[in-house]
Amino acid sequence: MTNDDAVYRIILEESPEAVIWADRQGVIRFWNRGAEELFGHTAAETVGQQMDMIIPENLRARHWEGYERVMVQGEPSRYGRREMLKVPALRKDGSRVSVEFTLLTVEHPEYGPIAVATIRDASETFAELRDLRKRLAEAEARAGGAAAAS
Repeated sequence: MTNDDAVYRIILEESPEAVIWADRQGVIRFWNRGAEELFGHTAAETVGQQMDMIIPENLRARHWEGYERVMVQGEPSRYGRREMLKVPALRKDGSRVSVEFTLLTVEHPEYGPIAVATIRDASETFAELRDLRKRLAEAEARAGGAAAAS
């Protein structure tokens, strides 16, 4: 391993954002410290396991359909455009967390094509947006009621 390789590995492992790699079958192959902090699972608990542990049950079928299209069929996707995707995820304690992530597919020398997700907690942003939508709906209802009264 070169000095650069060691530095890259430290950057990945210590990143404050969650970085997860999964192979073509959806088996987790890398789980960094940021992922441990976000989801509550250690790398020892996740590497070699399916990603289902962080995907809410009601969203798993849709997740795996998209994963199949991208990883197995090689279908180009919006993921390659660096689009930030926003979804709910599961923590180890069963609680939900709102996350946003980017996905990159690359060729790994041992596992073949892998999906590399960089994930961050977006719960605060989602809560603020939900509050703004509620306040907007209330304001529109008051404005509509005032217009009807005149």
